[in-house]
Amino acid sequence: MKFNTKAIHGGQEHDPAYGAVMPPIYQTSTYAQTTPGGHKGFEYSRTHNPTRRALENALASIENGNYGLAFGSGLAAIDAIIKLLKPGDEVVSTNDLYGGSFRLFTKIFQDFGIKFHFIGMHNASSIEAYINKNTKLIWVETPTNPMMNIIDIKAISDISKKHNTLLAVDNTFATPYLQQPIDLGADIVMHSATKYLGGHSDVVMGALIVKDKDLADKLYFIQNASGAICGPQDSFLVLRGIKTLHVRMQRHCENGKAVAKYLASHPKIEKVYWPGFEGHPNHDIAKAQMKGFGGMLSFTTKENNYEEAIRTVENLKVFTLAESLGGVESLSGHPASMTHASIPKEEREKTGVVDSLIRLSVGIEDIDDLIADLKQALG
Repeated sequence: MKFNTKAIHGGQEHDPAYGAVMPPIYQTSTYAQTTPGGHKGFEYSRTHNPTRRALENALASIENGNYGLAFGSGLAAIDAIIKLLKPGDEVVSTNDLYGGSFRLFTKIFQDFGIKFHFIGMHNASSIEAYINKNTKLIWVETPTNPMMNIIDIKAISDISKKHNTLLAVDNTFATPYLQQPIDLGADIVMHSATKYLGGHSDVVMGALIVKDKDLADKLYFIQNASGAICGPQDSFLVLRGIKTLHVRMQRHCENGKAVAKYLASHPKIEKVYWPGFEGHPNHDIAKAQMKGFGGMLSFTTKENNYEEAIRTVENLKVFTLAESLGGVESLSGHPASMTHASIPKEEREKTGVVDSLIRLSVGIEDIDDLIADLKQALG
């Protein structure tokens, strides 16, 4: 079954009670039993829920995994991964990553004795210097947030297997439509399903997908024991979003390309960060491991200061100034004061997240309206 068909049918079956094409929203906390332990596969909705299970089956299908897990948020999903570790373990992470991930690693789990190394992964072999007998996890974002750096998943996977470490890939920006990390050797794929998988800015959710049963069982145990699950209504919304993921991503890619090219040619723009440009670092890797370059990009103006960046995002009309990304509507953001504000200034500037950087999530509106909006905002 090819991806466009999987997005609609993968892992799904019609409701056995009445043949409903879409899985019903099972808004229940518990399930009747005929005798203690005698039930129809469900006993309590923290552990299992039919709507959530339908979503988890769909997640596994579109990422070419065997097991899917849905959580209350992307950070709850990451939290479950780090709970696989114990004090004294070490993690090698890309240094250009979502601010919430950095905050969770450094402000929560670092205090429990887990050590994190944040390094550039443009050259995959550079990570070997940071791997030792205590290294248990390699954490990768690609494309990265917000600098759009590209990391070679297959090369990192070869290194992780050589050193017997887990490899987890945050696939939020690319989505399984553009990139499938499990096929490239990743052990765990993570999504903020709030973004492209949901696709309509109306739900907060996280997801994990794995292929190995033992690893899945450990994560299912953490999911149930820690309880950071999503509800059936949210599960229904993301399942509905997945069914149009392929057509939405096609338009996100088309519009993202047009916006990137427009900005690159604009006299007021200093630099555009978008992996579709031939001069973008690791562009060839992006071409090899992705089917398109997505709808995310960042840029700086030649004024190169905080005031100009703020003026620009405040002047946009079609692009909404807001947190998050991946919805049908176009969004703008100022990473230094919004999504990445939790990262110390000196740390974020090392990776390029300067005060003049603007991030765009290019939606699926008419491209002429998006270009016109950028034109008037830039003056």
